[in-house]
Amino acid sequence: MPNRHSVFWRLALPVAAFCLAMIWASDHIDREVSYRNSFLSGAALAELDAYAAEAGQALAAGQPALVEWLGHLQRREAGLVLVVDRHLQPLPGQAPDADARRLLRFARPYDSPMSRRAGARPMVVIPLPNGERQLVMQLPERLRPWRHQALLVFATVYLPPVLLSVLFCWLLYRQLITPLERLRRQANALHGNRLDPPAPLQLSARKDELGDLGRAIDYLTRRLRDSIAQQQQLLRDLSHELRTPLSRLRVACESALPPDELRERVEREITGMQRLVDDTLALAWLDSEQSTLACEPVDVQTLWHMLGEDACFEAGWPRERIRSDIPPDCRVSGNLNALAQAMENVLRNAIRHSPAEGCVCLSARREGRQWRLSIDDQGPGVAEQQLERMFRPFTRLSTARPGGDGFGLGLAIARGMVSLQGGRIWAENRHPGLRVNLLLPAV
Repeated sequence: MPNRHSVFWRLALPVAAFCLAMIWASDHIDREVSYRNSFLSGAALAELDAYAAEAGQALAAGQPALVEWLGHLQRREAGLVLVVDRHLQPLPGQAPDADARRLLRFARPYDSPMSRRAGARPMVVIPLPNGERQLVMQLPERLRPWRHQALLVFATVYLPPVLLSVLFCWLLYRQLITPLERLRRQANALHGNRLDPPAPLQLSARKDELGDLGRAIDYLTRRLRDSIAQQQQLLRDLSHELRTPLSRLRVACESALPPDELRERVEREITGMQRLVDDTLALAWLDSEQSTLACEPVDVQTLWHMLGEDACFEAGWPRERIRSDIPPDCRVSGNLNALAQAMENVLRNAIRHSPAEGCVCLSARREGRQWRLSIDDQGPGVAEQQLERMFRPFTRLSTARPGGDGFGLGLAIARGMVSLQGGRIWAENRHPGLRVNLLLPAV
């Protein structure tokens, strides 16, 4: 069943209202036109008044003159012609048959509306000038009021519905085709690789199916534009980051360094470039991946212990400088490899910017159906306006947190990994130090 915002109701209700309005309008116009068209025209009334005047003159001249005039009129106008009194009784000298007397019962005043049920030539009564006698005659064919009835019915009954139907179809066109035309133009813009920020679609505010389609295309356009822009930015940053180690390699190869020192320099630069390429490819994969990762229960305490061992070995830290305050039942729903990489990137970043003899601690607390994991360091922190920017690719905050030599990809990859697991990551200052929070579903 369509919901209350569906296009079905936008179409069904106007169509039903239009049909009812057309039925009412057609019936009203038909009755109004039939009534107004049933009266005799002014010229017809004048001609019948002239006959009544002639009949009055003949009646004043005597019975023979009246009979002679009636015979003359019947020869001019085929049909029944009589002069009667107030009670529709023929005057002496006239001998109507039974059919004529039957027709007298249907005679109508000549200035009243004519009934089509009385036939094409109804009987009309025209009062004589003296008011005591009346002329009764069958209406001549040329004077009948329905001579252009078909044309009038077409012009007043059939033509308006046709015009209103065209107007109604135009309104439906604006309701349906115009929004689709806007969508077509936006789709053609995508086809033509025009990825400028699109103008906001008016139909995006609608709550029906067209609104859903508009919002979907609008999201698709923005997503495609942002994805291409990010890929272009990644290529620019990658080329910039590779240019420096390549230049150092060129200088090292052209210099007269001893073989052992040259080999060490080359290995170091190649390792850095390989790590840069690997991280950039991982970030590009995260940007293109839209589905969530397969999740499973992960014991946070065990994972942190493993990450701490590896980090201390690489950084030369004693194990007691990697601490934890995690409840025994802290288990989250996540992808083990992705969560390990995200937490490892945050941990390495915290170790890199920690002061001498500093510590890094992981704490966890339950928040409803989620666990909030917080990794704290004791570094100088980050400016408030940079807390969100630090998760963007190739962002280095060396002025705020000196001492690092990374490429600015670790936190961007961590955010992508956490998002694919249905979680969220953000940072906040502790004064001193920085806290990176990971919010993940609880098991």
